[in-house]
Amino acid sequence: MARTKIMFDCSTGIQTEVELTAEEIAAADEAAAANEIAAAAREAAEAEQAASRSSGEAKLADLGLSADAIAALVG
Repeated sequence: MARTKIMFDCSTGIQTEVELTAEEIAAADEAAAANEIAAAAREAAEAEQAASRSSGEAKLADLGLSADAIAALVG
């Protein structure tokens, strides 16, 4: 199946579907791969942050702080 883009001429209101060139397909594939890498990096950073938060809360609990005190400290 050919990959296409939609071109819209605002002055005439005509919409045209055009096949992508090899360069456009390569650029789109590169962008998709970069987006996947960025999404994986964001997910990893979020997981690391959640793990750090849990670890910190556990350490505070080990020091004898109540759940309410921990919540007040970490928000």
